[in-house]
Order: sequence, then structure tokens, then C-alpha cells
Amino acid sequence: MLTVNAYAAPSASEALVPTTIERRDVGAHDVLIEIKYAGICHSDIHTVRGDWGPQSYPLAPGHEIAGIVTEIGSEVTRHKVGDRVGVGCMVNSCRECENCRKGEEQYCLKGMTGTYGAVDRDGTITQGGYSTHVVVTEDFVVQIPEGIGLDAAAPLLCAGITTYSPLRHWGAGPGKKVAVAGLGGLGHMAVKLAHAMGAEVTVLSQSLKKMEDGLRLGADSYYATSNPATFEELAGAFDLIINTVSAPIDISSYLQLLALDGALVNVGAPAEPLPVNVFSLITGRRSFAGSAIGGIRETQEMLDFCAEHGLDAEIEVIPADKINDAYERVLASDVRYRFVIDASTLG
Repeated sequence: MLTVNAYAAPSASEALVPTTIERRDVGAHDVLIEIKYAGICHSDIHTVRGDWGPQSYPLAPGHEIAGIVTEIGSEVTRHKVGDRVGVGCMVNSCRECENCRKGEEQYCLKGMTGTYGAVDRDGTITQGGYSTHVVVTEDFVVQIPEGIGLDAAAPLLCAGITTYSPLRHWGAGPGKKVAVAGLGGLGHMAVKLAHAMGAEVTVLSQSLKKMEDGLRLGADSYYATSNPATFEELAGAFDLIINTVSAPIDISSYLQLLALDGALVNVGAPAEPLPVNVFSLITGRRSFAGSAIGGIRETQEMLDFCAEHGLDAEIEVIPADKINDAYERVLASDVRYRFVIDASTLG
């Protein structure tokens, strides 16, 4: 086993602290990655604080990992030492079910193995990217193209693919009107990606305080949802709404903004249930859907798309001892738009 430095939550109610965790030995199909940067996702906070259910502690979160391959197993063919690579929200799946065979490992019928807080194949609990090194099977490691900095690439492994996947699936592109609800870590990438795909993009945010940013990132228009007139003016306007908000919103009101056959897709994951008025669906043949991350193939596609179009995440790089401060700032929406931990500061 390899002992590495990390930051972990001792319990649901305690701040993250410096510690050490163990990584398995590099197996025949494994890759050892020296982590350079790890993004902080809102779901890290939800998970370590037990919002989505009880966890096994201590727990090192982090599923936006960018680094360099430093060792490979004897049968690895997809990566080599020195490669710039990334690891996202999953590190394994059954690879045998129908969904896995389709390249949709994130929807593995037996349950994909999350990068942290999941039961690994050896029965241990996975530990995430708030650490200096990680060992991952080669099939769940992606290549980070040249032209994207490792620091700005890290959030693409979650925020990027979480928004890219539904935009692709629901056909964002020329002639489509796409709204992005919320301009945060997920939302700012949704705006960039939808714009690059050729869609007409509108941001729906609680206020207009980030309007200048939204337009700079690629939005064509920007509306405050705190203004009731917004919902009257935009009724029936959109083919697709990507809801990135991780808190309860009035879903039925947002459904009224969809055109005939439009879809509202949730990628934010609030801890509370979201009630829906079924008539909001029936009256316009509208759909309310959800989307997780993408599979490994689609994640690589997303990274290549970002490199081709010069896209990356807007980040604030922090040392490890600022992680707990960053959590409070995320909860206060005080980040433009993703915190990234410099793993060299983990000790």
C-alpha cells in the first residue's frame, strides 16, 4: 500500500483536516497519478456533511482530478508515464451490463464506483482527489489535451461533463434556444459549452449581479428570476433548460418557460424533493428530466471539444489550508466560478 497526504472530513459535523490515506498497490491495469489539482464541487460539501446519506469517515472528497501519470501497471495500454490525465466522478463500474456496454458507465445497472465514498472492488471505501496521489484502473482515466492547463482542466471532469452530456443528449446547437438556470460552477460551464455548440443562450439567475460575467462567458441574454415579469416575458421561450441549482426552485414555473416538446433537465442535486405540477408538463408536452455525468468516452469527447474551442473553467486556485474557508464561500455563492486545490500544498 502507498500512504499519501490528504485532507479529509473526520465526521459530518467537523471541518476537513490534514491526514494520510492509503492507496492500493499499482495492479496490472492500474495507473498511479500524481495529483496536481483537484476541484471543489458543491457535491463534495453535500457528501461529507451527510446531506445525501450517511458516510464512512474519515472521508477525503474530490472528483475533479488533474495530474500526471507516474507509474503504470504491466498490462496498461491506454496511458504512459508522463501523460497529462484526469479522473472524474467514477473510478469503476461492472462493465458488463447493458449501460456499461453502451459506454454509459455512469448509469451502470449494478452501480458505478464513485471516486470517493463508495465501496471499491477490494471492499475498501474510495478516497478522492484532496490528496497527492491516486491509483485508478486505466479505463477510467482520461487524457487532458495540450492547450488546457491542468488547474483549469480539473473542474471539467465534473462541472464540464455534467453540463456537456445533457446539452449533447438534448441536441443543443444552432437554432436551439437554451436557458441555464444558475451561474455557478456548473452553470458557467453550461453557458460556455452551449454557446460553443451554437445555441442561443440565456442565463436565468436570481439577480443580475453576475450579468456582466454571463454575457462575457457567451450568454446572449440574462434575466433575474426574482423578478416575476421574467416568467411572463419568457413563457414558452426555450427548447431546453439546464437547471444547475443545488437548492429547491419552483420547477413548475420553470416548466412554463419551455416551448412545445421542450425539456427541463436537472443536473443540480438539492437534498430536498422538488414537487412538480403535472399540468405544467401536460399543457405543452414538456419533459422534466435528470442527467448525471457522462461516460468515459463522452468525457474524453468533452475534453477534446473544450480544447478545440478554447474552453476551460473559470477558477480560483487555493492552498489546502483554505479548503474549509472555500466550503463556506461555495455555500455563500462567493466564488467565480470554481475553487481548485493546489495539491502541492497538501504536504
